[in-house]
Amino acid sequence: MHSSVILRVVGVLLMLFSFSMVPPILVATIYQDVGLQPFFAAFLITLLTGLFIWLPVQHKKQELRTRDGFVVVVLFWTVLALSGSLPFYLSPQPEMSFTDAFFESLSGLTTTGATVLTGLDGLPKSILFYRQQLQWLGGMGIVVLAVAVLPMLGIGGMQLYRAETPGPIKDSKLTPRIKETAKALWYIYLTLTTACFLAYWAAGMGVFDALCHSFSTVAIGGFSTHDKSIGFFDSPLIEAITMVFMLASAVNFALHFMTRHRRSLRHYFRDPELKTMLGIMASISLIVCTGLYLSGTYDSPLEALRYGLFETISIATTTGYGLKDFSVWPSLIPIALIMASFIGACAGSTGGGIKVIRALLLFKQGGREVRRLIHPNAVFLVKVGNSAVPDRVIEAVWGFVGAYIALFIVLMLAVMATGLDFITGFSAVAASLNNLGPGLGSVASHYGDISSPTKWILCFAMLLGRLEIFTLLILFSPTFWRR
Repeated sequence: MHSSVILRVVGVLLMLFSFSMVPPILVATIYQDVGLQPFFAAFLITLLTGLFIWLPVQHKKQELRTRDGFVVVVLFWTVLALSGSLPFYLSPQPEMSFTDAFFESLSGLTTTGATVLTGLDGLPKSILFYRQQLQWLGGMGIVVLAVAVLPMLGIGGMQLYRAETPGPIKDSKLTPRIKETAKALWYIYLTLTTACFLAYWAAGMGVFDALCHSFSTVAIGGFSTHDKSIGFFDSPLIEAITMVFMLASAVNFALHFMTRHRRSLRHYFRDPELKTMLGIMASISLIVCTGLYLSGTYDSPLEALRYGLFETISIATTTGYGLKDFSVWPSLIPIALIMASFIGACAGSTGGGIKVIRALLLFKQGGREVRRLIHPNAVFLVKVGNSAVPDRVIEAVWGFVGAYIALFIVLMLAVMATGLDFITGFSAVAASLNNLGPGLGSVASHYGDISSPTKWILCFAMLLGRLEIFTLLILFSPTFWRR
């Protein structure tokens, strides 16, 4: 392992991240709020830290290996969350402990959307903007952004891309060079964000709210500038725009790339994963909307459709926006929505969860096992679309899902040991591991009232979910550290 190269990369990335403090400084200047000094201090601390890490190893030109990439990714997310927590910790409003500041920072960067803050409508604009910006930067992965500049530093970036990219598509590249791949992803990401901002603005949001919500919508993050989230605006048009862009961001970005590159929409209609995701959401929406109407939660079928459809898309894509408090709906519905977040969005999207493609492969593998029982000597292939899936991929999916479930159980028992009840513990771990955000019970509205040990456990769950488990777990393997 090349520790000097790892330190060089982390130093460069920290220096790059320090400039993310500049937009909040401008916002603080415009609105004359208390965030100016905290953000300026955080900028200097982050920049100088990165500089001091980089200077001693600036001339190391060794190639970054695969195992180095895993270390860089994990180090960067943890160090970045620590640096990102500085403005929260240093700001006089809101007053936050180190644990709360780190929790909020990591929740933003991992696009989880779980918050310890209340009274958002009265917070400084710079803090509100910064929370949204953290989600936007984390949405596609700052590591992928950095990959675009690493070749200019003499460091190959494919190892980082493989470690960071979500879903079972690790070795696929949209373009022949990783630098071009990263740029292509970010052009698409920026285009979606711009379109979302303009749509929000045209629908009646102010410029500040439109920009902030476009950040968290495209990132599938769920942070808002208001305590009532999207429900603050009470606008069916804004809700429709939000649903459209949540779905667009939950789609594999490779499909967006192919559409942009070949100027054709046929890839969307042919993609098995996208069709499966839409089918799952349609089924859950039907259950939720019907349940809301039949239970008398809403007297009007249109109201049941409006609120049920929005919450289903928001939770199933792991965004976490809210119109109403879904935790008080009839008990089947909140649990069904939380369970939907386990499947989550498509691979290669900004969403969380196990990913739709894995759920689809498990379903097809289950069907193959049933057919094998009936016809023991027959040979059956698992196909996605017209392509046969290698057994090695099926094994990897089974291993991932098995580890996912096992870790969920362990983490749930751990948070319950800190004093949480079953419903709160179940939903808090699910919301953190799936990068969802809102939960049930004591964490239905915010996470500020739970204990510090519980928050650290949930931070670990957020990081596991964002890095898709194995990227983080591999560092705990003795084999990884052997020469």
